[in-house]
Amino acid sequence: MSLRCPTTVAVGPSVVASDSELHAQLLFHPSPHQTVLQYQIDRVEHQVADDRSQLGVFVIGPLDRGQATTLGNALRRVLIGALEGSAITAVRLSGVNHEYATVPGVREDVLDILLNCKSIPVNSRSRETEIGRLVVNGPATVTASDLQFSSQVQVIDADRPIATVAEGHSLEMEVHVERGIGYRPVDRHNEDTSAIDLLQIDAVFMPVKRVNYSVDETAVGEGGSARERLRLEIETNGSITPDDAMAQAANQLISLFQPLASLTMAEDPGLEPEPSAEPQIPLEELNLSVRAYNCLKRAQVNAVSDLMGFSYEDLLEIKNFGSKSADEVIEALERIGISLPQSRTSA
Repeated sequence: MSLRCPTTVAVGPSVVASDSELHAQLLFHPSPHQTVLQYQIDRVEHQVADDRSQLGVFVIGPLDRGQATTLGNALRRVLIGALEGSAITAVRLSGVNHEYATVPGVREDVLDILLNCKSIPVNSRSRETEIGRLVVNGPATVTASDLQFSSQVQVIDADRPIATVAEGHSLEMEVHVERGIGYRPVDRHNEDTSAIDLLQIDAVFMPVKRVNYSVDETAVGEGGSARERLRLEIETNGSITPDDAMAQAANQLISLFQPLASLTMAEDPGLEPEPSAEPQIPLEELNLSVRAYNCLKRAQVNAVSDLMGFSYEDLLEIKNFGSKSADEVIEALERIGISLPQSRTSA
């Protein structure tokens, strides 16, 4: 069974949906100084398979050259690995305390039962661990619909098989459902040894099973620039719609980039260079002649730092300071690695 329904969303100053089945929309409110991208989102295909998994195909455009790849790659990475989902993380079977055992009267061994439970798509609205239980007497084919959960947990594919019980036997088990992100392998080192009959499962929390994107060139835009369209295919396990998955991924990217939009570089006062020790040298350390020394003192020059703003011409303007005294000062400064410009214009 498959369902198809086209949907169109225009992204720009306003957001418009052509049918009510588009549950998730991205509402963008630009500031007065931001440029609004004018492009359209078309959901050209929406299918629901027999196992309740959903496939949505979106066409986004027109976009400038390179934007389709940027958008497609970023959305794909978030859709595959960063969305929160639910999964069965542990199973307890009556009379079984390790995964290599068998259950009397059950066709499947314990490993097969664990793998079947791992593949059951569920959706938990609780942040706490939820527990589902079943007791089935044979002969019977045990499916996910036999699991009894609280109202917080929804089994997506109720027809998913778990085990086959022979006549005269029964199967009693419980499963634990948690929420998480990505893939979580069993940690044998931190496994709870107090419950040896609780068999842990590598949990796959990812609600999105597959994402593909392709880029198509469209008509040339204004100014002769090439335009592109992004075709995005999103397949989920049924616990979330492709529309909601794309909206959640886009909002995660917005949260990631938002701090960069208001980035300001502050000067670190601890990184300011320390003042050079040489300009703090007293004037006496230059070993000038008495005439040059007295003339500089009368001009309120008491240290090398006071000479840093002088040029050769400025020295000559000091009262009773001739070229011989100026040359003497220049030579003394050069001995400690400091040079003064010849004129004010070259300073």
